[in-house]
Amino acid sequence: MGQRLSCRASYEHGLFTAVQAGDLEKIHSLLERHPSLLHQATVYDRHSALHVAAAHGRIEVLSWILDRSVHPDILNRHKQTPLMLAAMHGKISCVEKLLQSGANILMFDSLNGRTCLHYAAYYGHSDCLQAILAAAQMTPVADSWGFARFVNVRDGKGATPLHLAARQRRSDCVHILLDRGALVCASTGGYGFLGSSPLHLAARGGSLDCVRELLAWGADRLQRDSSGRIPYMVALKYKHGACAALLNPSSAEPLVWPSPLKFISELNPEAKVLLERALIEANGEREKSILKGMACSLPSPSYSDVSVDDNMSEDSDTELCCICFDQMCTIEVRDCGHQMCAHCTLALCCHNKPNPTTSSLSAPVCPFCRSSISQLVVARVKVESDTDKEMSPSKLRRLRRSRNLSEGSSSFKGSSAVGSFGKVGGRSSGRVATESTGWVDKP
Repeated sequence: MGQRLSCRASYEHGLFTAVQAGDLEKIHSLLERHPSLLHQATVYDRHSALHVAAAHGRIEVLSWILDRSVHPDILNRHKQTPLMLAAMHGKISCVEKLLQSGANILMFDSLNGRTCLHYAAYYGHSDCLQAILAAAQMTPVADSWGFARFVNVRDGKGATPLHLAARQRRSDCVHILLDRGALVCASTGGYGFLGSSPLHLAARGGSLDCVRELLAWGADRLQRDSSGRIPYMVALKYKHGACAALLNPSSAEPLVWPSPLKFISELNPEAKVLLERALIEANGEREKSILKGMACSLPSPSYSDVSVDDNMSEDSDTELCCICFDQMCTIEVRDCGHQMCAHCTLALCCHNKPNPTTSSLSAPVCPFCRSSISQLVVARVKVESDTDKEMSPSKLRRLRRSRNLSEGSSSFKGSSAVGSFGKVGGRSSGRVATESTGWVDKP
């Protein structure tokens, strides 16, 4: 009897070793002799073969096991699913396969009451995070729970995926979660210090990139945890000087991504990249003045995968922005067709501090014709005429600017979020509108 048990244990060990190594031939051989091994689990952690395959990224083995009607939500000792282990270890191919096989994204483990979304955010696997969020929009979860509720799902200690990503310095995951509707000022329960916001946790972890992201999405620098501390005090306590400088309530307010605006939420990827870069550059200038002279001063991050260049060369056919006369027109307003640079578009849309008591923001209008903005897209490059082709790029640009200065248009009223625009003319005007009814030429 004892020898039979010992042989069975040996076969089980051999199966899990083969699964871990991805040896399908050996797995076939073992299961032909002992088919019931497929439903066995490891002695202590109660990992199934599916758990082992998911954790080690053995996609061929995992697919083979799923084809044999093994349930994708089988639980181990800690009530963790294979999807949780795949998300924990960043095995994106296994995550995608499990999701396709109907794995439940709303399962909670018994360790900390966390879902697969918590695991992906905590361990910083942004590709797994995006796959789970995409699945959440197409599964019954979207109908039963609602997508916004799932993005802000709390674990057993009251932490959302955003809290975990901010504490673990996962700036990419922080950005993804905020872009999908994570609450930037949500307070924790027992995770970290009671009542901590994501900004408190980012300050504690000392991640300047996470602090930047949270501030750019409207995180409140004056929000207090249950001990009465603001994020600035937390950063000082843990000796994160650069974070403390940005979080100091006496320093300049950062620009905030205008996510409540409908046309901002509907931006196409190319236009979104341009405006996000403009926001980074604008807040980067603010950082330079705040961190000036500090040894910990760091350059603002930039996106490496930008496919559209906002700073056009001298040979570009794109028109110079008629608002700032500094950048090229890269954003077009629909439906009127007027164009301006990304920085001026951001100045039009951005707000310095969101008002939590305001349910909706008044949408800005086109600064040139005062019509409603239905959409923002990347500006189309205009084809030069035969006359323009004969001119040098620099001469053509001077001609366009002089032509802009000679025509009249409506005024762009309001202060700039990027720089001092004053009161500037419309799309076809480079004149500056004074407080009186007269016009003066821009020097």
